[in-house]
Formats: sequence, C-alpha cells, structure tokens
Amino acid sequence: MQIEKKQRSIFQITLTGYELATLISSARWIVDGAKGELTSEAMGNLKELLINYDIATEKLHSKPPS
Repeated sequence: MQIEKKQRSIFQITLTGYELATLISSARWIVDGAKGELTSEAMGNLKELLINYDIATEKLHSKPPS
C-alpha cells in the first residue's frame, strides 16, 4: 500500500488486488448486516491491511513537505 498526498485533502492510494478485495469484502459484509462472525482468515487479512495502512501513513507523515 502506498499513500500520496496530492492536494490538501486529496490522497492517492495504491493498493494490491488483495488489499482492495479485503476492503470491498469487509464493506460488503458490513452493509449486508454483519451477520455472523468474520472467519479467522478474513480477520487476519484485515489486520494485515491495517498494518500496511499504518506503515503507509507513517511514511506519508515522515516525508518533508514539497
């Protein structure tokens, strides 16, 4: 995952297909009523996605302003 700040409140996010699928399937599960529990695999995918997000935002904030 890569996050780039394009303008004051506009960001460009580059995701792998795997990361995008994780986000979309999670959103779909929530919109469909979030019935039942996430599988351990789905939970692991979400945790990995959040770790990647945290790393990408840390890099974004550590870059000197352009």
